[in-house]
Amino acid sequence: MAKQPVTNEQISRIVLDCLREGRSVEIDGLGVFALGGSGEFRFEPRNGLRVFLAYVEEDKAQVIEVYEALEDAGFSPWMDKKRLLAGQNWPRAIEQAIRGSDIFMPCFSRRATQKRGRFQSELRFALSCAELHPIDETFLMPVRLEECEVPPAIAANIQYVDLFPDWEGAIRRLIKALAKAGRRA
Repeated sequence: MAKQPVTNEQISRIVLDCLREGRSVEIDGLGVFALGGSGEFRFEPRNGLRVFLAYVEEDKAQVIEVYEALEDAGFSPWMDKKRLLAGQNWPRAIEQAIRGSDIFMPCFSRRATQKRGRFQSELRFALSCAELHPIDETFLMPVRLEECEVPPAIAANIQYVDLFPDWEGAIRRLIKALAKAGRRA
């Protein structure tokens, strides 16, 4: 027996049921529906620049800090550990998230540059996506989590941000660069 696709009416009913139960409903890339204090429904759009964070598992704790700083600054970061849902086809979801991002932010470390696997694959996919963007448009915004070598193909053409030794100052510079890139988009 084939599964029937979910209809817009069914989705609307699920959202309304959740709101009536006092729960918020986030629709990735769109915003959050919530029940207001006086019983009305409100919608908070997520209009911030969409930033895909690529990293290796060993750097997850530091990248979560970057994610939270970007979210606090009004951007819409995407990180697999925060956004993937149970049962999702994660390779496809990651490719869609990269394709739909305004900025691809690879987080380099000694571990990331030396390790084979998903990070390298995401980086190669993002570089192919970057070819579709205008040459002067910022799409790739590399960051270094620690002293390490950025791949020469990237370092030769694209400025990166060091998040060390002054984390707070670096985050401010990163947010400023993202805001500038957002104004061009």
